[in-house]
Amino acid sequence: MYFKQFYLGCLAHASYIIGSEGEAAVVDPQRDVDQYLEDAAAHNLKIKYVIETHLHADFVSGHRELAARTGATIVFGAKAEATFPHRAVKEGDELRVGEVVLRVLETPGHTPESISILVIDPKISAQPQKVLTGDCLFVGDVGRPDLAGGKGYTPQMMAGMMYDTLHQKMLQLPDETEVYPAHGAGSMCGRNMSKETWSTIGEQRKVNYALKPMSKDKFVTMMTSEMPDAPAYFSKDAEINRTGANRLSEIARPTALSPQEVKDRIAAGNTVLDVRGAAEFGEGHVPSSLNIGLGGQFAIWAATLIPMGAPIVIVAESEEKVDEAIMRLARVGLESVKGYLRGGIDAWRAEGLKSARVPQITVEDLHSLAAKESELQVLDVRRPAEFESGHVPHAVPVELLKLEQTNLALDLAKPTAVICAGGYRSSAATSILEQRGFMNLLNVTGGTGAWIKAGYPVEMPT
Repeated sequence: MYFKQFYLGCLAHASYIIGSEGEAAVVDPQRDVDQYLEDAAAHNLKIKYVIETHLHADFVSGHRELAARTGATIVFGAKAEATFPHRAVKEGDELRVGEVVLRVLETPGHTPESISILVIDPKISAQPQKVLTGDCLFVGDVGRPDLAGGKGYTPQMMAGMMYDTLHQKMLQLPDETEVYPAHGAGSMCGRNMSKETWSTIGEQRKVNYALKPMSKDKFVTMMTSEMPDAPAYFSKDAEINRTGANRLSEIARPTALSPQEVKDRIAAGNTVLDVRGAAEFGEGHVPSSLNIGLGGQFAIWAATLIPMGAPIVIVAESEEKVDEAIMRLARVGLESVKGYLRGGIDAWRAEGLKSARVPQITVEDLHSLAAKESELQVLDVRRPAEFESGHVPHAVPVELLKLEQTNLALDLAKPTAVICAGGYRSSAATSILEQRGFMNLLNVTGGTGAWIKAGYPVEMPT
């Protein structure tokens, strides 16, 4: 048996290829599918099946393009009600890839239609060697139960299904069964995922908080309490996956725009998306632009902060970076890039147009400022659980996800230092605050992690 995991860090997404005797199945593919085609060709495999463990909400899948380019059959759980030709499977159904058996488990809880795939190589054993769990069981966590809103299920109902799935199916598998989920740390499909990308049933039985012995009622309460808000784009991506996305080649390349044309687009309400790093953005940028750097979880935050369908103009260091941004935006369903600033910020400055700045300060600078600047405001844009684990004294918490909608009790004119875990989210936050009229913004590089490492005072919630 040939088995390979593909891990896409910016989406914390894992996909898989399973091969045997010249045949292969791809499970939970990302939208750009060339890597699966290249890998299959390198191992003399023909892709026979494209399997989706559920209707993914956090990214757009490439199942239709991959099937169109290979002749493969798309496989979904029967309850997905996908609207394109596919094979609908249920509990106990089996797919054969060469000599390998892929057996379906219905594993609802994260979503009603979720399935997991038992991977069995009869040459080794009749017992499953691996289980591809989708978003049912993660390493260190389980799937959140609140993403089926509007489908006739409450989070409590879904959490009850998840409890049954875990105890009646997952925990019945042999301890040595290897666990391969569809996501890892950083995904919003769970809340406590490990950085490890695979594990075993036995190891998860020991360390996963959601698998500890407890009553069903206690589990349901635990899983439905204090859940982070799901981004608005989740429901939209799930529906795109139900109907199937277009080929990437069908997305039109955006127009190269002059600085004056970009100004016109801004006046028309376009979102200017600056995809450079925090330092470059801080040194100078198009006023009122949104900074989401390609160096971090770009696609997740872009889809979270930019409404689906909003016209976008990109500012980047090069045309290669423009193309990268377009690809990564398409992975989450943002296909509305209308143009990019030809020549980048240098062209903007060459036209004599005013650029905005956000000074970048270290935690040492912040500590010094806090000691002598009585009017300094500190805004922490991490998630609530992060903030509660320790923060800069007197920091005001407003997570980035809610920053635009929150009525801030802060003075627009006073110096405002923005901090997150490492400086990525805080740079995005400064760009939003600039649009809201804040006049003296500072981005804290290194973030709270650097503050704690430096040994400065840390405040905990009372």
